[in-house]
Amino acid sequence: MAKVRPLHDRLLVKRIEEGETIRGGIIIPDSAKEKPQEGQVIAVGKGKVTEEGKVLPLDVKEGDRILFGKYSGSEIKLDGEDLLILREDEVLGVLSK
Repeated sequence: MAKVRPLHDRLLVKRIEEGETIRGGIIIPDSAKEKPQEGQVIAVGKGKVTEEGKVLPLDVKEGDRILFGKYSGSEIKLDGEDLLILREDEVLGVLSK
């Protein structure tokens, strides 16, 4: 995969897909499935820059599993893989193990 470093307070996230959904014996096609709102952080920016020029580091780090809003971020395709770029303030929470 190509290396991408998000800028400032942005994160590069890979959605975590749940297994094939089956309801009442009917397999739901990909186009009808809801997109997962959980992902793994692939890369993070250096942090948010304040008006004074200070850099505030992010609370989220590479490898974290996060929850985000249904319509958060911008979808991108990188080396054939669907990824999401979102700001740290769009993260709803970090999942602990």
